[in-house]
Amino acid sequence: MSLHLFDTASRSVREFSPVRSGTASIYVCGPTPQGPPHIGHVRSLLNYDVLRRWLMHKGLDVTLVRNVTDVDDKILAKADEAGRPWWEWSARFEREFDAAYAALGCLPASIAPRATGHVTQMVEMMQRLIDRGHAYAAAGDVYFDVRSWPSYGELSRQKLDEVQQGESAAEGKRDPRDFTLWKGARPGEPSWPTPWGPGRPGWHLECSAMALTYLGAEFDIHGGGLDLVFPHHENELAQSRAAGDPFARFWMHNGLVGLAGEKMSKRLGNVVSIPSMLEKYRPQELRYHLVAPHYRSTIEFSMAALDESVRAYERLESFVRRVGARVGAVPLGSSVGPEFTAALDDDLGTPAALAVVHNTVRQGFTALDGGDAAAALDAAGTVRAQLGVLGLDPLSWPTSTVDSAAGAALDVLVSDLLGQRQKARAERDFATADAVRDRLLAAGIAVEDTPDGSKWTLRDG
Repeated sequence: MSLHLFDTASRSVREFSPVRSGTASIYVCGPTPQGPPHIGHVRSLLNYDVLRRWLMHKGLDVTLVRNVTDVDDKILAKADEAGRPWWEWSARFEREFDAAYAALGCLPASIAPRATGHVTQMVEMMQRLIDRGHAYAAAGDVYFDVRSWPSYGELSRQKLDEVQQGESAAEGKRDPRDFTLWKGARPGEPSWPTPWGPGRPGWHLECSAMALTYLGAEFDIHGGGLDLVFPHHENELAQSRAAGDPFARFWMHNGLVGLAGEKMSKRLGNVVSIPSMLEKYRPQELRYHLVAPHYRSTIEFSMAALDESVRAYERLESFVRRVGARVGAVPLGSSVGPEFTAALDDDLGTPAALAVVHNTVRQGFTALDGGDAAAALDAAGTVRAQLGVLGLDPLSWPTSTVDSAAGAALDVLVSDLLGQRQKARAERDFATADAVRDRLLAAGIAVEDTPDGSKWTLRDG
């Protein structure tokens, strides 16, 4: 394939070649549902949704696994604080995450397995690691022996003497750099039986076990946020390889979302939740804002930047709908074009791909204003195909039947008047052109002449 992706492990852009011909397998670290999803959470999944759509466009049968960490220290603490059962708390916010993903146009995961449903597979992996001399049991816990694996640190490029797992000291741990595979049972906490005593999963073990279960010992891409490189992904890689599995061929990491230069996180209290955002913006507008930057870049979130993205998406949407109103139904184009293809094949370059889309729209507006209906229709179909790959095709998003019918009717009437105005201006009949503009203004419709053609908006008040 011509697709090239940046691999965190090799720190290089490499050609993508799937493990199994005609297919692509992706594992994405999903949510730990302890509270409402914010834009930092959904940015990650949106990026891998675009990757998945692009692989599908290239003819591959894509399997995407997105796990749910449905039990961990944070969930237990939040549920206890609220006086609710941990499983109810986790399930409640898992539904909120699923609703946010669906609202933003993400394709459903092939499967979204929960950690608590795969304890058997975790026990099997721990036994393999113990048998190979890479793990040990102590005081009801099970740990990975970091010093037993010479390649430890290869993903994050850390030296062993620099490693800090962020785990508290525990009885029986041989080295503070060793990480927990299994936590022994504590009073009042959920637990599952194992040969080493009851307990619950460590954070890192679950992903290795579930990736193996659904994608096999070797798969194509492991994705997640940049903040997961260490310790989570480093530990996943070590335990899976130490157990004898080749694991992921590519490691992809998306950049984070920040406010005022800080990573967005619940700890900092600078969270922008998806439910609150969708009260103010359409989901396709928020999706555009989060997929327009390159997936590896950091997004400094601000309302001003989001408003700019809204205007950019509205230009694309306006073109497709205006062609539909003036020329006829816009079918989905049969091709996205070589420049768009080259952009996404170059490490999923969405900024360059959207630049191609906007250029196609400019050419389409020129054709529409010049009376070349066939060229305008062809451009609109291409734009639909291009935006469809990004999950942004304006005609694929549901709209209110009443609003859609009224908006379509209004667009037809206004577009006809703008066509008359454009014809008058071309004939240098400026009196007629001004009269049309004044009639629209009196009806509460403002007209703006732009390089993309004449645009109209309803005036506030």
